[in-house]
Amino acid sequence: MGDATIVAGGFIYPDSGSLDSLDAAVVEITASAARREMQRFVKEIRKVDLHRWEELHTETLDLSPKFVPYVGHVVWGENYRRGAFMADLQREYALAGVDRLGELPDHLEPVLRYLDATDHPLPDLVDVLPGAVATMIKDLKKEDRKNPYLYLLSAAQAVLEERVQEAAAARRANT
Repeated sequence: MGDATIVAGGFIYPDSGSLDSLDAAVVEITASAARREMQRFVKEIRKVDLHRWEELHTETLDLSPKFVPYVGHVVWGENYRRGAFMADLQREYALAGVDRLGELPDHLEPVLRYLDATDHPLPDLVDVLPGAVATMIKDLKKEDRKNPYLYLLSAAQAVLEERVQEAAAARRANT
C-alpha cells in the first residue's frame, strides 16, 4: 500500500476497525512529513470515541463541510470545467482500476488512491492538486483551527508534494 492510499484511508467514514487499521498502516508511510502528520491525526482521534469521530467526520467533510474535499469544486466551482475534469478522472480511474467507493471522482479520497495506482497521473490533476489541498487547509483552519483533520490534510499535502514532483519530472523527461 502506498503513502497516498494510507492517507486516503483517513478520509473514509470511520467504523470500529478504522483507527487500528490506520494506526497499523501509518508506520508504512515512507515520507517522513506525511508519517508525522498521520501520527498526529491518529493520536488526536484516539482521544475521542467512535461516535464522536463519526460526528467529527460528518461535520468536517459531509454535511455543511468545514472545507470542501472536492478538488474540482475548489479549483473551478460548479461549472462545466469541473464536469469535464470529473469525466477525465473517471476515465483514468477505470484505466487504473480505482473504485471511487461511492464518492464523486474529484473527492480527495479516491484522488489519493489514484495517485498510488498510476505512474502517469492526469496532467490536469497534477497541475491543480497542490493548490486545491492548500486551499482546503486554509479553509479548515479558518473554520476550526483545532480540527484533527488538519493533520490529515497536511499528510495529504506532504504526499502530494512528493508525488507531484515525480509526475512533473516524468512529464519533462517525456517532452
